[in-house]
Amino acid sequence: MYHGRFKGTHYETGFKWGRLLYGQGKIINDSPTFNLTDQRRAFAARCVDEYERYYPEILKEIRGIADGQKSSFDNLATILLSMYCFELENKCTCFAIADGENTIFGRNSDFLVKLEKLYMNCLYRLDGAYAFNGNTTAFVEMEDGVNEHGFAAGLTFIYPHIRKPGLNSGMLVRYLLEKCITTKEAISELNRLPIASAQTLTLADRKGDIVVVECNPEKIVEIRPKKYESFVATANNFNAAKMKKYRNPEIDDWRSDERYDTVCTALKNNKGNYSLDFVKALLSGKYGFMCQYDRKLGADTVWSVVYDLKNNRVYRVEGNPSRKAFKEDTRMKFL
Repeated sequence: MYHGRFKGTHYETGFKWGRLLYGQGKIINDSPTFNLTDQRRAFAARCVDEYERYYPEILKEIRGIADGQKSSFDNLATILLSMYCFELENKCTCFAIADGENTIFGRNSDFLVKLEKLYMNCLYRLDGAYAFNGNTTAFVEMEDGVNEHGFAAGLTFIYPHIRKPGLNSGMLVRYLLEKCITTKEAISELNRLPIASAQTLTLADRKGDIVVVECNPEKIVEIRPKKYESFVATANNFNAAKMKKYRNPEIDDWRSDERYDTVCTALKNNKGNYSLDFVKALLSGKYGFMCQYDRKLGADTVWSVVYDLKNNRVYRVEGNPSRKAFKEDTRMKFL
């Protein structure tokens, strides 16, 4: 896992990072993830107008990277703005706990083994934005993170039946981490922003406000803890009644429903025992299938993260948590 620290303006940090990679002979335009098709280019071009209106600073960061790389802004924008809006083999499991004593966010990121050396952990402290610690399988976009105010967010990818110019899943997480202090603020922003892709977003703040938001360009549904429960959970399917029509049973979702059932069953059966050790064990597969992939087939859990929001602590496994131990990340002094 590559570790990056970013500070200054959005353009400055993009330029410095792009130039650093360029000096090492690494050209981002040579993307191993997908081809830059005419369809993606056309869609990304339509998204640019929405970013100009709602999130112009992220376009400045992308332009900075392009300038530092001596490469095309259009190519980088196509890679980033069309991501999550087309087919992508990105799977994950998220949950959040708030029982009065603990407020904990947990997430496994499951993706392709062949790309795992490219994954990043990032410390961002940019002008005009909240500082945050985040993780990504790409760059610029974030898949999970926690900011300086103890607000955490994480995505799970849903197969995109529909797409619309707007902010995709990874950009939504990045935006919320930079802009929001509370879950309430984040939900307000999600209802204001144009959404490009299909996803669930698990949100949690230091005060214990937790929710899973299932959303796509057409609908937004909030899932709160059920009566007498103090958790929310999700994987790579929609579960709200209003969203189930957007499921796609024909794709390989990497045992999404089984991972979801494992989390919900463990959290229901261990009420009153929501310790950090329990959360780590759950993510590690000690309560059922979560991360026990056969790496020989090319897929695995590539990182696992726990955000202890009440105690301002971050724990991460850079790899599969069934084989590697969680380590505390103590670099986030601004929390």
